[in-house]
Amino acid sequence: MGLFALRDFRRLFSAQIIALFGTGLATVALGLLAYELAGPSAGAVLATALTIKMVMYVVIAPLAAAYVDRLPRRKLLTALDVVRAVVVIALPFVTEVWQIYVLIGVLQAASAAFTPTFQAVIPDIVTDEADFTRALSASQVAYTMESLLSPVLAAVALSFMSFNWLFVGTSIGFAVSALFVLSTRIPDARPSEHTRAWDRVASGIRTFVTTPRLRGIIALNLVVAAAGSIVVVNTVNYVRDELDGTQTDVAWMLAASGGGTLLVALLLPRVLDRVRERTVMTTGAAVLLTGVAAAVTMSAAGFTTWPGTAAVWAVIGGGMALIVTPTGRVLRRSAEPNRLPGVFAAQFSLSHLAWLVTYPVAGWIATESGFTLTWTILAVLAALGAVAALALWPREELAQAAGTLGDPAVREETEAAQGTLAVCQCTCVQTV
Repeated sequence: MGLFALRDFRRLFSAQIIALFGTGLATVALGLLAYELAGPSAGAVLATALTIKMVMYVVIAPLAAAYVDRLPRRKLLTALDVVRAVVVIALPFVTEVWQIYVLIGVLQAASAAFTPTFQAVIPDIVTDEADFTRALSASQVAYTMESLLSPVLAAVALSFMSFNWLFVGTSIGFAVSALFVLSTRIPDARPSEHTRAWDRVASGIRTFVTTPRLRGIIALNLVVAAAGSIVVVNTVNYVRDELDGTQTDVAWMLAASGGGTLLVALLLPRVLDRVRERTVMTTGAAVLLTGVAAAVTMSAAGFTTWPGTAAVWAVIGGGMALIVTPTGRVLRRSAEPNRLPGVFAAQFSLSHLAWLVTYPVAGWIATESGFTLTWTILAVLAALGAVAALALWPREELAQAAGTLGDPAVREETEAAQGTLAVCQCTCVQTV
């Protein structure tokens, strides 16, 4: 049976796509709303809003995972979609910066509970290993299609309507997503082996701390966040102020990053059938370091051209896909089924903890000191994360998984990892 022959996965996947495209439109609109209210300080406003988002994700996600097996997941996911639809429809009426912060706090609290719950549902619906891998790839393609097509749709829409209408589209997307979720047969979560909420929260974190491959993922989260913050936070001001672009141009530049992500995501399923996740993900770290180093060079040299910026943004998008796409496979292999919700929630919180560090750097420092210094700091953070990942996710673990250090696949993996380390170290030296 094919993946999309599974009725419940098909409906959940449809809900994901619709909600993602709505979120993508809102992301573009939020940046433009920040620019309208704050002008040159839009980066700082956007960084603050996104920092609030990250705080909610870090705090709420593990708590949601702790109680998820006590609640009917289908009703919970539906209710959270409804909350998000109501909050987003209020954003067009914002007139003060503080109102953005309040609404974003409520919106992201709902999203922080929704996302890890949704992620933990997939293994219960798609039980075959091969189909689950394809489900992860399909989910990543959905994310990448959103990052590519949402800015394009926004660019087209902005040519004949105000950006406030993009929030309306987001609200409709969440409402339709709620209907799809409500029509899906979602099994309730397996009872956790932990009875106290704190034990459930701590169990996922403890799994990460005690598992070498998961410690490596923690470090790779920092690489993704450091590079991704350049695109998410700085695109609006860079396009509007450095390239003298329009609102529509902002959307097209975001689409350039999405294009790089999409290209890589389409190629990865076949690659992951033959190459180990560690090789793919550390290669992604090297790609991201290259992209951030190019951004620093571009800014320092004053080389502000449309093709150059689009190319750098596309490289960053591709590198992010190399790291994010295989993560679900690694998580599932690292925990028992009844512990998966806690592990997914832990990854959700830990990955966004990295963004909590990099968003303020990208927004606040760029507003005060410019892009060159800001991107240099982010490059250093990315380099530290890449080197730490190689140290924390040891090659010996690969040898144990294969059964022997003499296995050819392990030798190939070791050589590839050594090559990646060389690239990372080279890029680090060039950046600093």
